[in-house]
Amino acid sequence: MKHYIKLFLLSICLYDCNYHKTQTPENPNIENQIICSKTECKGTYVGKEFINGKDIAHQFSNQMSAAVGDQLKALYKSGDYSKVDFKNITMTTEGMGSGEVTYSLSIPFTAVKTKYNAYTSFDHVGGWNHAPALSQRKAQLEHLLLSGEHLDISKLKTTAEGLQEYWIQWKHKTIQVECE
Repeated sequence: MKHYIKLFLLSICLYDCNYHKTQTPENPNIENQIICSKTECKGTYVGKEFINGKDIAHQFSNQMSAAVGDQLKALYKSGDYSKVDFKNITMTTEGMGSGEVTYSLSIPFTAVKTKYNAYTSFDHVGGWNHAPALSQRKAQLEHLLLSGEHLDISKLKTTAEGLQEYWIQWKHKTIQVECE
C-alpha cells in the first residue's frame, strides 16, 4: 500500500511541477490564445518581447503557423477544401521595444471547389526589423511538397513596428497524395 501512496504523491508532484513549468514566462502557453474556425485562425500574444535573449513574442508566428496547418488539414479531411487568403491576413504589433508586446494575427481562409485546389500545410519566415531568410526557408520546405507542386508564398507583410513575415502554404505530399 505504501508503494501506491508514494506513486500517487510522485504523480501529483510531477503534474504540479509540469503545470508550473508551462506557466513560466520562459514557456508561455500561447496556443490557448489562438481560435480557429472554418473561416480563419486568429489570436493575440500579450507578454514579454524577449526573455533570456529569446524572441518570445515572435514565437507566436510559429504557434499560429502550426494552428493554421492543423486547421487546413482538418478542413481538408472533412471535405471543406480551403486555402489561406494571403491578401487579407492582418498583423499588428504594439509596444515593440518596450519589453511588453501585443501581437495580434488573423489568418483568413477561402473555400476552394476541389481537393486539388486546397492547401494542407502552412509556415512562415520573418523577424523584427530584418529581412526574412526566405531562400533558406524555401530550401527547408521543398522536401515536403507534393510532386510537381511549388510553395505558395505571400507578399511581404509588415507591421508599423517592424515585424516582417512571409506566409507560406503548400500541398503536403503525404496528406494530399491522391492529388498527384
